[in-house]
Amino acid sequence: MHAEKISEIVAHFIGLFGAATDEARMRSNYLDGARPREADPSLSEDEAFSPAFTSNLQLKDYDPGVDYRSVSYDINYGDPRHFGGVFEETLKKLAEIASRDLSAPHFGANVYLPGEEEEEELEVFQGPGSVISHVAQANMLIDDDHLNMTGDQPELRDTSFVTHRLMEFSEKADAFTPFSSYDRVDTQEGLRAIADDIHEYIQAARESSATTMESGEPQIVVLPDNQIDGISTFVNGQLVEVAPSIDDFMPDRGIATPPTEPEKSDVPVEQDGGSENSLDVAAGANVLANVVEITETAIISPVIAVMGNYHQIDAISQFYVYSDRDEIASVFNHDDSATTVANNIAIFERSTYDDGKPDTAEPAAETIFPTAWRVSVIEGDVSFVNWIEQYHFISDNDTMTVTTIGSEATVLTGGNAAVNLASFLGIGMQYDLIIVGGDILDMNVISQIALLYDNDWVRAEDGAPGATVQSGNNLIWNLASIHNVGANDRFEAMPDYVVQTQKAIEDRDAAMPSGLSHDGNFEGYIGLNVLYITGNLYDVNIIKQVSILGDSDDVTQAVSNILEHNQGADIKIDTGSNAVVNIAQITDYDSFGQTTYLAGQLYSDAILIQGGLVEHDTSQPQPNSDHLANEVIAFLGEDEPLGGSEDAVINAGHDLSWTLAQPADVMQTVVA
Repeated sequence: MHAEKISEIVAHFIGLFGAATDEARMRSNYLDGARPREADPSLSEDEAFSPAFTSNLQLKDYDPGVDYRSVSYDINYGDPRHFGGVFEETLKKLAEIASRDLSAPHFGANVYLPGEEEEEELEVFQGPGSVISHVAQANMLIDDDHLNMTGDQPELRDTSFVTHRLMEFSEKADAFTPFSSYDRVDTQEGLRAIADDIHEYIQAARESSATTMESGEPQIVVLPDNQIDGISTFVNGQLVEVAPSIDDFMPDRGIATPPTEPEKSDVPVEQDGGSENSLDVAAGANVLANVVEITETAIISPVIAVMGNYHQIDAISQFYVYSDRDEIASVFNHDDSATTVANNIAIFERSTYDDGKPDTAEPAAETIFPTAWRVSVIEGDVSFVNWIEQYHFISDNDTMTVTTIGSEATVLTGGNAAVNLASFLGIGMQYDLIIVGGDILDMNVISQIALLYDNDWVRAEDGAPGATVQSGNNLIWNLASIHNVGANDRFEAMPDYVVQTQKAIEDRDAAMPSGLSHDGNFEGYIGLNVLYITGNLYDVNIIKQVSILGDSDDVTQAVSNILEHNQGADIKIDTGSNAVVNIAQITDYDSFGQTTYLAGQLYSDAILIQGGLVEHDTSQPQPNSDHLANEVIAFLGEDEPLGGSEDAVINAGHDLSWTLAQPADVMQTVVA
């Protein structure tokens, strides 16, 4: 510390010396060599230094630093004025607040303190704004391979029939999933129109009292008002105790399985045995996955007061369509032990918020209620909307002629993986009380569609060796979960003092209503952080997932030109083992407490639609024709080329039409 003082003194001296030098240089330049002016006259004898002069100041060593002591200011950023005893009392109260374990800060930078003589107008602050997110994810892959291991020119195959069949599957699925037709909207009117449409659909289903429809149509489960309490799990229309795990049904992808990290070894690792005469073909093993997770807190508050109506909607629709009709030559050993598995799984859950604190808390020495408040206001409506759409279209229709080569050979023409992943975590501002002047619309909707066309043909030439063929083992998995946090019995009638509180905020009355300050929900609070929304509150989460896979393979086992290559060959052909997966989860925090005051009506709608169709399409592959259809020729003409100064405009907005796409290169991504 002493060395720092010395360094500071030296630096200070150097600074003063530099300033004096600059002053002397400036004086010299100003005089420009002239004779200095006459010095100031001497002081008179009366003004001379008196030997009797004394001072009570003590000379101390130089100690660099700044001593500052702030005065007491008004917390409201006004003109500074002292509070005296009120300020000292306030400091003690703030110290008590700091010593308590509060869940969140209850005061901002501006609070109103007791004891002020002036009657001030309530100062309000701007509340949080709306958060609206629209996300669209789309994957399209055309991987139609043609391979001939005999050296001949591969015979092309027309696979457009697969696209046509999937178009028909899509139309059937749309008819059974009423919530998949909604388009993204960015207005409150559009959200209300969707809510009204779903409400009418649920009312019609409830009045019909029919849960199982005819002719393979889906099962419709309408849950009564406020029935969801705990966890309700439905699998293919049946209520079960525990939801199945996808890990137990995921197909083995064989040679398409991603490689794993080799195990570490301190010694060299050897593998005995020479190359064997084997052939392993995987034409399927595709994985499509749409995964969405939304955790929405919107605005955090233990107490909510709604002056209008409260409308809650939870809706899930799940549907699948698949065709897995295979034609396998009799010379092959057809492994049909693993068939196609299709599951629609829906989970409805309701729970209460757990703050992690023990239930048995020590009673306070005295009952404390709030005596100050801070008010934020949002003029008009506020919206928290998450609209996520995910689409997959994968075409993997392979045409192959394979044969043994006398050694180990693997052929992988499938094994594609397409993943759409979206995760949203919305953490809102925390308040002690939220007053909504209008209605609350709390809507969670999940729509899932999975389509699979896996009709395969596995043929054998005369004299071809036998093989083990697996053409099934597909998985279709629709999993949707809606978890609401907030008890069903939290709704209570609107007390008068909340209406008075709303009026006080609108009139900018700084005095807190006495009824509000003595509400049992706020016992132990020193002050309240209040949010007032003059309009409606929209808390909406909508998820749409569509996964479509066409995997129609045509494999021919040919005879090897070398005779010994046909003897004792181990041949495996897998044209299935696909996975079409849709997973969506919504966790919606409706309330962080036990009380929601409601002045209007409570509407609670919950519905589940689950269904699936198993098609047995008998379409047969046809050779690819080189001739153009008449319909195509009709649209071809002598178009005039664009000039150098003209613009070419391509509008791809809202264009998710995979049905219009056909491969331009039939030999793309060939694996030999």
